[in-house]
Amino acid sequence: MRVLVTGAGGQLGRELLDAFQPHTVLGAARKELDVTDRDAVMQACTTFRPDAVVHAGAWTDVDGCQTDPDRAWAVNALGTRHVAEAARLVGARVCYVSTDYVFDGTADRPYTEWDEPNPLSVYGRSKLGGERELGPDATIVRTSWLCGRHGRNMVRTLLRLAGETGAGRLAFVDDQHGCPTVAADLAGAVRALVVARRPGVFHVTNQGATTWFGLARAVLEMAGLDPERVEPVSTDALRPPRPARRPCYSVLDNTALRLGGLPLLADWHEPIERLVKELTA
Repeated sequence: MRVLVTGAGGQLGRELLDAFQPHTVLGAARKELDVTDRDAVMQACTTFRPDAVVHAGAWTDVDGCQTDPDRAWAVNALGTRHVAEAARLVGARVCYVSTDYVFDGTADRPYTEWDEPNPLSVYGRSKLGGERELGPDATIVRTSWLCGRHGRNMVRTLLRLAGETGAGRLAFVDDQHGCPTVAADLAGAVRALVVARRPGVFHVTNQGATTWFGLARAVLEMAGLDPERVEPVSTDALRPPRPARRPCYSVLDNTALRLGGLPLLADWHEPIERLVKELTA
């Protein structure tokens, strides 16, 4: 199989390149392929002629998207339109990586793939716009709270802050609930869905839900540091306040995987602990 990976320089993109290594893979980072440039996307696809395009390229800065909505829509929605158009031209299937932020967080149970989206932020709306650019044969993978060896993410940031602040206190919100997901685990699941040519929407996260506060305490404990340094704070009490609203409950039920007889990712504690040990080795 010939696989084109957009966003190949990001934390998930780099793991996807490793996951698809048994196949012929072309990784296109943002500096190599700007998905807002329709001609560039068409040229990349018609030159490489992939069997599948894993579209991991996105602008994921939630607050940045809120303050620059045109860029958010250009990258996350229009860019996905260009990828879908180019893929159709060469007969390639598309796998699009989306987000839990397509939901508003008002549910009292985990969200299934068939629940109606209602995003609160420009980021969530633009990613939902990307979903709607895809045809019925495409695969949409919604994930949440991504952490990994590369790029900017909660685990790497927390370990850095813990080293910089010595014995200082660290505040993390305790009123946002979600499922931490390790990028390497997600990349393996994406590969399996692409190879099996599974269409439709799939929620793919590591199992188990927590808050950012709960995750922060667990990470410090796994790193051999004092989890009591982490104190809870409400989202409304953050100073300065965040420009974009976050869903207070965006736990994703991996219903399509489970009912389809496909393997679920491990509980988040195990892969997060492996990640922490790797980052602190």
